[in-house]
Amino acid sequence: MRLLVQRSKEASVTIDGKVHGKIDFGLVVLVGFTHTDTEAEIDYLIDKLLHLRIFNDENGVMNRSLLDVGGEILSISQFTLYADTRKGRRPSYIAALNGDAATKLYDVFNQKIKEKGVKIETGIFGSDMKVALINDGPTTILLEKKYDKK
Repeated sequence: MRLLVQRSKEASVTIDGKVHGKIDFGLVVLVGFTHTDTEAEIDYLIDKLLHLRIFNDENGVMNRSLLDVGGEILSISQFTLYADTRKGRRPSYIAALNGDAATKLYDVFNQKIKEKGVKIETGIFGSDMKVALINDGPTTILLEKKYDKK
């Protein structure tokens, strides 16, 4: 599972010309799944995401988490996070989880964040989405939890 996290002053997702989700301050999170992902990876990355200290404190130091600052999340499904570009010029998406299974995990991911008391807005899985954001910093971080055979 991969999350591309962008600290944002404001963000929105538009689908078919209508704003579907909008946040004022927080994180834009692009969410991608691979074949071995389970709820264990989701739980791990949600904990990491919500406690990641990437917001400034009173001294201008990135020392506060989303929970500390009362931020919101705009969650966008993003299978292209698993693009493999090692060969040729056209990315391969073989490592990306298929639509039905990925949709289920994406819904679980979003629901678990909501259950933590964080305001979350989303796009629509598989839709043609237009994402607009003001990346604050800019701060962009890749979080990943790889399958662990242990």
